[in-house]
Amino acid sequence: MTAIAGFQDFKLNKQLLTAVAEAGFIEPTEIQRKCIPILMGGQEVIGIAQTGTGKTAAYLLPVLMKVRYAQGTEPRVVILAPTKELTLQIAEHAHVLARYTDLRIVPIYGGVGPKTQLESIQAGVDILVATPGRFMELYLKKELPVKQIKTLVLDEADRMMDMGFMPQLRKIFEVIPSKRQNMLFSATFNERVEKLTAEFLEFPVKIEVTPPATPASQVKQEVYFVPNLKTKINFLEHLLKDEQSFNRVMIFTRSKESANNVFKYLERKHMGPIRVIHSNKGQNTRINAVNAFKEGKLRILVTTDVTARGIDVTNVSHVINFDVPVVYDDYVHRIGRTGRAFKKGTAITFVTEAELYHIQKIEKLIRESIAVKQLPAAVEIAETSFEEAQEMAREIDRQKRKEDPDFQGAFHERAKSKRK
Repeated sequence: MTAIAGFQDFKLNKQLLTAVAEAGFIEPTEIQRKCIPILMGGQEVIGIAQTGTGKTAAYLLPVLMKVRYAQGTEPRVVILAPTKELTLQIAEHAHVLARYTDLRIVPIYGGVGPKTQLESIQAGVDILVATPGRFMELYLKKELPVKQIKTLVLDEADRMMDMGFMPQLRKIFEVIPSKRQNMLFSATFNERVEKLTAEFLEFPVKIEVTPPATPASQVKQEVYFVPNLKTKINFLEHLLKDEQSFNRVMIFTRSKESANNVFKYLERKHMGPIRVIHSNKGQNTRINAVNAFKEGKLRILVTTDVTARGIDVTNVSHVINFDVPVVYDDYVHRIGRTGRAFKKGTAITFVTEAELYHIQKIEKLIRESIAVKQLPAAVEIAETSFEEAQEMAREIDRQKRKEDPDFQGAFHERAKSKRK
């Protein structure tokens, strides 16, 4: 195979090359160089690539070359994604690349009434970007024609498996034509994704551009050991006082309650503009907040892992992990929100004694040590409340028991040492 130097080497048509140049793509990323020629040759592909590596364009460009121009009224390509946010992001990306074509790209997703989406489908569609639930809902109502579908893309397959979409995916595979080109993209290739690929792909080419669960190389990672929640808040406030460096920041929390509390505190301290998104927030609220963040109208977006997938913003200066994630793959996804599109970014993680266990597991997963930094002297170290100290002690006991089923707890350990 000849070396790929630029997008012109993919034999893309003039319309796509113009759109690619206008979108600011200078040279293909590794996943694009490896996937595009194979997909344009009609083969099935499993693409394993971190978020921020250009994987969306790696499948969109071959798809756009394949369908080329508007034809008939029924969809010929279906791209399945796990969340509404990601569905909208993929559709937006496709519109940018297809701007000099007449292709009709329609996103469909739940959480809103189907009326407008149905009208778009009835007006004619070439590429359908869908969540599995809404796809099946409209199909079962006989509102979604599927006979012309020749290409199926599964994006964020690992998250689809985490969210329990396997039964819905199986139904979709049954109702769409079996003669089609399949593509699957995922940040990680765990057991469940492997099972999924075995079920619906035939002789795929597996392309892995970085080992699974490897953070993007443009992201500088830092860990700070923080004794308690109140000190986390003090440290967060200290960091955000530097408005010049921390100009577009995503803050991740483990729970909706924690996200709301961080948001209220920072808003009260006039650190914004700031918004918070999580699964309790309405669909439109979430989309509006993400769009405002993309457009630079927000300085800070506070979010949980559930709503963070699919947020593609190129100029995020910092990701702050206010809590360490307990689903370790989520760490990679979180920090992948910065350092995108060849830009540098910093990921800062606050770690209490009870979270140290999780950081060690994350380091094992990503196969590297994260640099440990000292808390700045200016940060006020608050006293740990009795309740928080108790909860942390219980959590550490749980972790020790998980590693050693014979471990009987700190109380037994203390009593044993006294008897000696």
